[in-house]
Amino acid sequence: MEKEKLNPDKITEQPSHFDHLERMSVLELLQHINEEDACVANVVKQAIPQINALVEAIEPRMRRGGRLFYIGAGTSGRLGVLDASELPTTFGVSETCVIGVIAGGDQALRHAVEKAEDVSEQGWRDLQAYHPTADDTILGITASGSTPYVVGAVALAKQNGLLTGCITSNPRTSLAKAVDYPIETIVGPEFVTGSSRMKSGTALKMVLNMISTTLMIRLGRVQGNRMVNMQLTNAKLVDRGTRMLQESLGLSYDEARQRLMEAGSVKKALENSQRG
Repeated sequence: MEKEKLNPDKITEQPSHFDHLERMSVLELLQHINEEDACVANVVKQAIPQINALVEAIEPRMRRGGRLFYIGAGTSGRLGVLDASELPTTFGVSETCVIGVIAGGDQALRHAVEKAEDVSEQGWRDLQAYHPTADDTILGITASGSTPYVVGAVALAKQNGLLTGCITSNPRTSLAKAVDYPIETIVGPEFVTGSSRMKSGTALKMVLNMISTTLMIRLGRVQGNRMVNMQLTNAKLVDRGTRMLQESLGLSYDEARQRLMEAGSVKKALENSQRG
């Protein structure tokens, strides 16, 4: 039977390339999901010019103290909150440097909040708690590119002089038209039709990693290839920092660890060594 033809602008809602999933073996399911995932990195590669333009626009604003906001709903919102939450520990930046905002608030991180994404004015209202300024950037993230909560937030942010960007998995969306710097990762139909937590979510996670990591490197939070500003929040990170100092300064493990704990970070320990 011929598959239903849907709106070509809603690729994320088009039927999967695979059918009768319930008849497949575990091995077949895993292999086919992997086949679909294999295309994602190349799609992201094609979007690098768009990603580059956005990052180059964000960097000078962050150097002036501007913040980066991710705003999304559902899977996209959760991935934004995840990426933002990992940066303070990894790079030693303030928790207000990159902020994830999700429709429905923190409750939506674990549970679906009914109709939270359907109010177009609510996203901008939620951002007011952070007192946004013209140096801030709002990055709308939604696979569909049409989520009212996100589209409304970036449109009002742009009207108020903020830099705006987006990441979406559909072409020519209302969200992309509303922002300064759109990023489109067109990964095609999902393995389970409409389940954008799959390929679309993977592409989004990759792009968020690229944006935030590149910004942190450009802002001096990495030295060589090391996370010299990481917070020493657990034994693993203390051990990693100790070994960094061992390698850089030729110290014994115990001496390196002592210097690390006294300084509070690898970077400060290295700076102290240079002054000494």
